[in-house]
Amino acid sequence: MAKTTITTRSGAAEASSPSASRALRPEAPAASLPGGIQLDTSAPGPEHRSFPRARLRVPFRVWIGEGQDRRFSATLGSENLSVSGAFIESTFFLPVGTELMVRFELDAKGAPVEARAEVLRQERSDDRTGRTGMGLRFLEFFKQTEVTLARLFLGEQLRRFAEGYLQTARTRAIESELDRVVDALAAWELLKVTAPADPWRIGETLAPPKQ
Repeated sequence: MAKTTITTRSGAAEASSPSASRALRPEAPAASLPGGIQLDTSAPGPEHRSFPRARLRVPFRVWIGEGQDRRFSATLGSENLSVSGAFIESTFFLPVGTELMVRFELDAKGAPVEARAEVLRQERSDDRTGRTGMGLRFLEFFKQTEVTLARLFLGEQLRRFAEGYLQTARTRAIESELDRVVDALAAWELLKVTAPADPWRIGETLAPPKQ
């Protein structure tokens, strides 16, 4: 068991939380994202109905209040992550509806994702999921860091699509770089509407653009 440091106004305390390095549960069906990240569509949760989840473990810094008004802070590990929220492992619980700030890094070279979130649900080890922790829903992102999350799921697909589409005769005939980008975005949006696929996994059935 790993130790999680919890800082409150009265000092620091420690709570046990499952290790961020323990193996992923093998029974969950999952696909792969770039970098070997597992895509999980099996577990329940209303915040995940419209967004896929990545079974990804990153340290989550969470806190309530700013500056002199900060009254709680902790570092917890995520079990999964989506554009809409995350599940963080913990053996202590904040009340459902509690709003807090979160910060986490998906890429050591990039800026951390910063968001305001709320506790959506609590899960305990004796529940049917067998997990212990809290489900968070993101309410507001800062500094456009939601794009960092979207790229986790769409970056590789968009790169493949752009590399192919920008080599077509149509886009080569467009002189303005901005107009080429706009044209490629329009083509991507059209593909999402016409392709019979989950828009978050459209790259799995994406055919190279015709010349």
